[in-house]
Amino acid sequence: MLTVILTQQEPDQSLGDDVVLLTVPADGGYLGVLRTATAGLAARLHFALDEIEDLRIAVDEACAMLLAIATRGAELDCRFAVTDDALAVEVSVTTVRGAKLPAESSFAWKVLTALTTSASAEASGKHATIRLLTRRTEG
Repeated sequence: MLTVILTQQEPDQSLGDDVVLLTVPADGGYLGVLRTATAGLAARLHFALDEIEDLRIAVDEACAMLLAIATRGAELDCRFAVTDDALAVEVSVTTVRGAKLPAESSFAWKVLTALTTSASAEASGKHATIRLLTRRTEG
């Protein structure tokens, strides 16, 4: 059974005008929901088509990294912060004990850093988070 929780928070001046929260089951079958939300928000910022596709791929890759270490029955929490010229995406999941994200030298991280303005991650205890930031290019 799919339960999608979509909320919009009050504006957070430190993050930008809009913050959208989306929670889906930590299962690859639901990543399309996050990819679609990512594309919709990027389009709202007037990102170019290739920028939108790059961001969709980056979000998909980040989620795949998290799914590999997620606990059974976990949920992926995705937080989108929209500013005038950027989209920040933060994806989190509860993890199995001792879970580690791929090394920054891994292919997965090379993909994330090539497709976004910046990417970072942290895994501590029973929780892991990947943060992506993509700024719209001018022109």
